[in-house]
Amino acid sequence: MYNASGLTFICSSAIGRGDGIYVTPENLWQAAIVFSVRRLIKPTWINDRDQFLQPTAPLPDEFKHDCLIWMLFNGSNLTASANDLEWNGKKWSIVNHFIPFSEAEVGAPERFESDFMVRYLAGKKLSLEAQAVLDAGRGLWSAYYRETPPHTVREEYKLNRADVGWYQIRNALKERNKAGHGMPVDFSAFEAAYKALSEKLIPQVYELGFLKP
Repeated sequence: MYNASGLTFICSSAIGRGDGIYVTPENLWQAAIVFSVRRLIKPTWINDRDQFLQPTAPLPDEFKHDCLIWMLFNGSNLTASANDLEWNGKKWSIVNHFIPFSEAEVGAPERFESDFMVRYLAGKKLSLEAQAVLDAGRGLWSAYYRETPPHTVREEYKLNRADVGWYQIRNALKERNKAGHGMPVDFSAFEAAYKALSEKLIPQVYELGFLKP
């Protein structure tokens, strides 16, 4: 628990620590659970030495799907997209595969290079709490595309592709609110929905055996 909050995050590309994993279509559901379980419970002086364990009960599909949605909209999901990133004498691009919406749903001006997450979510029955987060997130995604961010924000967050990530979306909208550009974007509906999903998942971390009460 001591290291969980500081060392559990999802990035758009590999990082140099050497102790992470690549998220693939095959292990995504497991990655979502590990990510969520390790971040749902906040470390305190009482629990900071607790050890995470293998679950002691079968994991319901609803729990798996709830964790996926919780992960997609968590503040430590640092997925992003960008063109013309310079490294080692070359220019690189990052594609965001974690957009849970189609272009039409959010009013994107261009096609997304990847529709992986839309296809991955297709046919999955979401709980009321997870669906509320997804719906509120769609509203924020749509708000981002309604107005072009100021140049300084575009430069800071590398907003040069349509398939931006949640890291870029939420920060660009907050910068817009701070600067008073355009219509203010209200995060309250999203925050309430995300809190409700969190409160649903927290007791299950113990009930399913990931941590001992």
